[in-house]
Amino acid sequence: MSRWDGKTKGSLTGYKIFLFFINTLGIDFAYRLLKLVTYYYYLFAAKQKNALLDFYQNTLHFPLPEAKKLARKNFYIFGQTLVDRAAFLLGKTANFTHVFENEQFLIDIRDGGKGGILLSAHLGNWETAGNLLKGRITPTINIVMLDAEVESIKQFMDTTTGGSRFKIIAIKDDLSHVIAIRNALVNNEFVAIHADRYLDGAKYIELDFFGRKAKFPYGPFVIASKFDAPVTFVFAAKNGKYSYHLSATLPISMKMKPEEIARLYVAELEKKVREYPEQWFNYFNFFV
Repeated sequence: MSRWDGKTKGSLTGYKIFLFFINTLGIDFAYRLLKLVTYYYYLFAAKQKNALLDFYQNTLHFPLPEAKKLARKNFYIFGQTLVDRAAFLLGKTANFTHVFENEQFLIDIRDGGKGGILLSAHLGNWETAGNLLKGRITPTINIVMLDAEVESIKQFMDTTTGGSRFKIIAIKDDLSHVIAIRNALVNNEFVAIHADRYLDGAKYIELDFFGRKAKFPYGPFVIASKFDAPVTFVFAAKNGKYSYHLSATLPISMKMKPEEIARLYVAELEKKVREYPEQWFNYFNFFV
């Protein structure tokens, strides 16, 4: 079963089609079209579907019929999150709402003046949720990510929609991203990092995840432990057609080892996956 390669899947033609429909016929029509598109992927994206079925059956212990329903729903909601992302970039935000559990934690981090490190995961849609909050808590959110999207798609999205509303800190071999993270924190900005995927060859930490051994990237937890900034785990799950549920955990303000932060993170991630199993968007072999 394949491992994650750091790239966003999808064709340039597919992006163009959905941006056209969102712009001209609206989000509802794009959602309806998604039912056909994602059912196609459910039928023919064998590696991705099998990874989900393995997770639902052998990790969460759903019976096969329920696992199949969850896998199909997973593809559809993932498609919705991509449509939502594009809709926000196009400025079509009027219908979207959200609730934020423990929003005060982020306000407290902001008021502390040291910036904040937000560890998240490929569950739900943090980018769209962050757009809902932009300017409400902080004017600047930095996302640390592998800048490995297919260049033609990225260029088209930038030209058509103006690109991401966030600052991107690209992970580079020369470790310049570490300096960029430090500068952001010094400026009292938030730095968001996904901490649930690693690339082959990168340093990892092996932890129990739902009773099975899984590899998590070591870098995010090292960053969280080295800087003098509070750390919180944030998630944003789609909980309605146009609504999101955001949450944050009590910030970690004391010095902790990377391994300790990683264990706390995995425990919180397990809670969220149990709550929103259909929004666990990892389509590869996650376990050792």
